[in-house]
Amino acid sequence: MSINKSKKKLNTKIGKIHGKINKKDESKKNNNKNFLEPIDSELNSFPYKEALKIDKRSYCQYYCSLLKKKHSILFSFYPIKDYNAQIIKSFLFFFYFTSDFTINSLFFTDETMHKIYVDSGIFDLNYQLPQIIYSYLISSAINLIIEYLSLSENTIISIKEINFINLKEKKKKLRYMKIKFCFFFIITFILLLAFCYYLSCFCCIYENTQIHLIKDSLLSFGISLITPFFICLIPGIFRTPALRSEKGNKLCLYKFSQIVEFF
Repeated sequence: MSINKSKKKLNTKIGKIHGKINKKDESKKNNNKNFLEPIDSELNSFPYKEALKIDKRSYCQYYCSLLKKKHSILFSFYPIKDYNAQIIKSFLFFFYFTSDFTINSLFFTDETMHKIYVDSGIFDLNYQLPQIIYSYLISSAINLIIEYLSLSENTIISIKEINFINLKEKKKKLRYMKIKFCFFFIITFILLLAFCYYLSCFCCIYENTQIHLIKDSLLSFGISLITPFFICLIPGIFRTPALRSEKGNKLCLYKFSQIVEFF
């Protein structure tokens, strides 16, 4: 009886071990499948012939995929399936606002201060609007450089496209990504120190101008939050007909949509 009991215990233990191994294998297979399945960014960058076969998304689905990528709040905090580190995406949002705030403060020249004094501190939107737009464009250019250094999605997609045998090329890509991350941390650390120092000095010297600075910064940052809703409408106007039309080759239309998507 004791021998039979010990055999049963062994069989149950072996069964549990096999069950755990099978679950691990299934989870690995699911992870591999999820990794191999193309995400929105890959679908958007597919060549025309490949997109015709694979990309079956509607205009609204394509629009949402662009909006999640280009809108800073959605990109930083909304759970999106991509190959970027979530902590870096969240950090980028606060960096965007800080850089926008600092660039706005650089446009407060002696002429601007005199205008505020003449207007008795009243906020003049018509006068401030050009510098709001300029600061938005400059901070957008800085943010593009920082995004290039910090986001790993394009590098990982390129690694996926490399053959499994070509390990040297994959190692080169990973090394390149590590170098980019190093530059990202160094540059952002220096920039944030400079931003904080300049803003603290500015706010201490020009105490009465702080409200104008906050208004300008909120307006320019608000522009960056509103414009993606309209810009993302344009690429789909050309892409969707190019992939849905059964007559003729729409390669030029498709290529143009990818160019517009870049902006």
